[in-house]
Amino acid sequence: MMSCTRSRLTFAGKINHMKRFKVLLLIISFTTVSVSSFAWWGQQGHRIVGEIADSYLSSKARKAIREILGDESIAITSNWPDFIKSDSTFNYLSTWHYINVKQGLSQNEFNAALGNDTLTNAYTKLNFLIAELKNKQLPLDKKQMYLRLLIHIAGDIHQPLHVGQFEDLGGNRIRLQWFGESTNLHSLWDEKLIEFQKLSYTEYTSWINHTTKAQRKQWQEQPLNEWFFESYQLAGKIYNSVTQPEPKLSFRYNFDYIEMLNNQLLKGGVRLAGLLNSIFG
Repeated sequence: MMSCTRSRLTFAGKINHMKRFKVLLLIISFTTVSVSSFAWWGQQGHRIVGEIADSYLSSKARKAIREILGDESIAITSNWPDFIKSDSTFNYLSTWHYINVKQGLSQNEFNAALGNDTLTNAYTKLNFLIAELKNKQLPLDKKQMYLRLLIHIAGDIHQPLHVGQFEDLGGNRIRLQWFGESTNLHSLWDEKLIEFQKLSYTEYTSWINHTTKAQRKQWQEQPLNEWFFESYQLAGKIYNSVTQPEPKLSFRYNFDYIEMLNNQLLKGGVRLAGLLNSIFG
């Protein structure tokens, strides 16, 4: 009788243990969805942009940046604004990574909207960071924080869906299947397409970092509003690529959009270098 009771207790314990395990898995699942739903140009994307930028720094800018960041490279420091999301004291920075703009605007309408913009978003804060970093009296701790933010946000806005629609949170609400995995359009462009190439950030940089002096000059001379409008136009094309609910995307989508993705990573790095050279050069 005692043996039978012990068996029942053991069995009940196993059931409770299984229930707790399932609850734990469910919590992990929700946590993963929550974090990935608000990702910004994943780690690889930012590191690629940072590594490209590093290759085009002037000697004066390189020296000034080293005095601020020490031995931390641009590629590594580029992810700092994502790493600190776990600290609630930095929650106020969340809207600095993107800007919401309704689709269908002409370039003049888009520029007018930016010109009248007073909201806290990537455009207003990137301008703020540029102005602050040009202040030679700025304390070192502020320089470090603002430089890390500038490096990150300059990369972010070259991910087209960071200049996306409010209704779908820049594609976060547009569900799809990527090689059978449930994800969303924003995450696809933040991380999935880059990860699909199976390259380290240094290998990826070596693959795409090929520019002419004329290209670099043209890209770096374009004002910020043109960077944003370019991403805005590309966002429209990306939205139009999803023509049915929860599409099943795979090799063909990669074939159709990898050139656009790589061009944006490359332009992001070249323009970031130009920005840093103009601030510290």
